[in-house]
Amino acid sequence: MITSFHCEISEHCFDLIFAFDEIVALGYRENVNLAQIRTFTEMDSHEEKVFRAVRETQEREAKAEMRRKAKELQQARRDAERSGKKVPAFGGFGSAGMTSISSGSIITDTIVEPEKPKITPAPVRPSGPSKALKLGAKGKEVDNFVDKLKSEGETIMPSTGKRGSDVSKALPPPVNVESVHLRVEEKITLTCGRDGGLQNMEVIGMVTLRVTDDKNGRIRLIINNNDNKGLQLQTHPNVDKKLFTAESVVGLKNPEKSFPLNNDVGVLKWRLQTTDESLIPLTINCWPSESGSGCDVNIEYELQEDSLELNDVVISIPVPSGVGAPVIGDLDGEYKHDSRRNVLEWCLPVIDANNKTGSLEFSIAGQPNDFFPISVTFVSKRNYCDIQVTKVTHVDGDSSVRFSSETSFVVDKYEIL
Repeated sequence: MITSFHCEISEHCFDLIFAFDEIVALGYRENVNLAQIRTFTEMDSHEEKVFRAVRETQEREAKAEMRRKAKELQQARRDAERSGKKVPAFGGFGSAGMTSISSGSIITDTIVEPEKPKITPAPVRPSGPSKALKLGAKGKEVDNFVDKLKSEGETIMPSTGKRGSDVSKALPPPVNVESVHLRVEEKITLTCGRDGGLQNMEVIGMVTLRVTDDKNGRIRLIINNNDNKGLQLQTHPNVDKKLFTAESVVGLKNPEKSFPLNNDVGVLKWRLQTTDESLIPLTINCWPSESGSGCDVNIEYELQEDSLELNDVVISIPVPSGVGAPVIGDLDGEYKHDSRRNVLEWCLPVIDANNKTGSLEFSIAGQPNDFFPISVTFVSKRNYCDIQVTKVTHVDGDSSVRFSSETSFVVDKYEIL
């Protein structure tokens, strides 16, 4: 009797340990009853039951499929024996081994218990109709969703397109590119205060050379520097600095060497950093004034650098959410209200010497601080600092080399805080 009792304890030792673990925690007795302990130790799980049911179903289906295949093999063998034909081989190992095997052994060898597949428990789906999108089902629901986005002011682009405000604007590459191609690129970072005052302005520029013909590898670039803003110039370490300082010519220190082929090489770069307000290329003034129904906002721009031509200018003004669309008054150019991002975009195709100033007036509920920070983006085919490559010559003989060039001036960050 005692031996039998000890055997039962040994067989259920882990169950007893788990039960005591539910009763005692950190040396103190838990406030649980026998029914709760039984529930905790049984660990009854609906997901486990579903998993077991799915596994048993798949195992039965696998066995049934194997039996069906075995019957097909047996029937094929019988048909072949009746017709006197050679018994076909199944399984890909040739027919020699199959002809000496009896039909009974075919069944025995074929019905093999397969490895139990590793089955992931199927998630329990909530009851009710499914609202998931169906792949390839582009119907009225999608069209209605797109129409709703458009009604909210969202610009819907094709699947291969990108929103203009989310991507750094860049000019298209030139069509005709020579074997010697030059890129003069500048990028501006500017931060102004809403009450005036330039907090920081930095313009970084670079001349990049690309040579695709080894006949034009040994060349020199004639630089025309008419800048008077006090920028800092720096040449590539392999460029003859003395030659550039004395004659504004970019050439290699060793004139016998060639520029690398089919590589973009930055040969000259410059940097302008200032807090001089007179050097701001495009000033933005925003005047929000409180009224009985919210705020009347007046924004104006002024181009201070007459030599510039700014294209695709977008001045983005944040507006309060949940108060409806702004009421537009006087306007130069066009506007777009993006209700999803709570932004009013003032769009101007071109700002140049003939279109130096402009204004926008609108009214909307809100406070003066709601309309900052204002951000600006634009692109230009003319650089801010007046530096250009005017001529390219061979090292030997100083004969001119045909070249192509492109110039761009873009925004990295332009904000009025």
